Formats: sequence, structure tokens, C-alpha cells
Amino acid sequence: MFINQQFFNSIGAETREYGCGEYIFHEEATSFYLFYIIKGKVKLSSFNKEGKEIIFNILFPEQCFGEALLFIDNTYPMQAVTITKCTIMRVCKRHFIKTLELYPPLYFDVCKRLSENIYSHLFMIKNISSWKAAERITGIITYLKSSQEKDSSFSFKVPLTRKQLADFTGLSVETVIRTVKILEKEGRIKIENKKILY
Repeated sequence: MFINQQFFNSIGAETREYGCGEYIFHEEATSFYLFYIIKGKVKLSSFNKEGKEIIFNILFPEQCFGEALLFIDNTYPMQAVTITKCTIMRVCKRHFIKTLELYPPLYFDVCKRLSENIYSHLFMIKNISSWKAAERITGIITYLKSSQEKDSSFSFKVPLTRKQLADFTGLSVETVIRTVKILEKEGRIKIENKKILY
């Protein structure tokens, strides 16, 4: 994979430190940068007309974001907010595009990342369209676990609160709490120190 921390350093990316709960960009802001997470977790979300937050993705170290607007001049359809302390690199997208022109193999990497993003969004839509709360929750957890190296049962600690799971799935917090208890009784998840293991 070409696009990593070393690559961002080589093209003069700026490194920034963020505290928990800080905005990296706001919804409707003009897009200027491509971002790369060195440390921490970032939430991509939006609010509907009723004021309910909808989470589109949770991003982890070694993941990029901002690619969707790389080749178009448009505003962000969502906001990016840190959910832990973060170290994030950013590079001006115009500079990044010039780099792509100099190194055509990078185009393949960008296309691969865009394809992965489209796939993950389709996967999410499929899961949250289910009327079964358990399927929505396990679908999200399965998706999050797929980005981690550990694949054995109960090796993945879900990095979301019950409220964040509710925002991710479109369910109420009460429904998430109730469904998580059912999933635990069925042996599909474990709970340790209030954290979900999958």
C-alpha cells in the first residue's frame, strides 16, 4: 500500500494534535484536505432534521479520510469529530493530486480505497435496513471487527458506547441496551467491564 504515514511525510503533510471531541471539519465546510490518522479514533457523522446524530463511520489509526471529495470541489456532507485524543496528518488535496500526476501507480491505491469505502457504505446500508435490531447491531460490530487483525471469537473490544451504537444503527439507546443483553444471553457477544467483546 502506497498511501501510508511514510508517504504523507514524504509529500510534506502537516501533522496536528487534537483533543477528544474536537472538530477536524464541519458539515458543509469546503473540502481542502486529505487526512491520515496516526493515533486515535475519528467519528464521521451528521444530524438529521430531528436533531438525531447519525454515525457514518468510525475511523482508526492508519486510515485515510476525505478521499470522497478528492476529485470534486464540494462541501463535506458530514462532520469529522475526534472521539479520543488524536494525531492526524493532512495534505492539501491540490498538492496530493499533483503528486498523483507524478506517480501514476498511486491512482490505483486511491481507487482501491474509494472502492473499499463504497463497499463499506453499501454493507452499512444493508445492515441498517434490517428491521431486526440484533442484525443491525451485529452487522455494525462485524464491519468494525473486519478492520482489525484479530479474528477469533470475543477478541474484538467494540470501541463504541451504547449511545454511539444507537446513533450508528438508527435504534434507540434503550433498544440497543435490551438487544445487547439478548445477544449476550445467546452467547453471540460477551460483556466485560461494560464493554462488548465480539
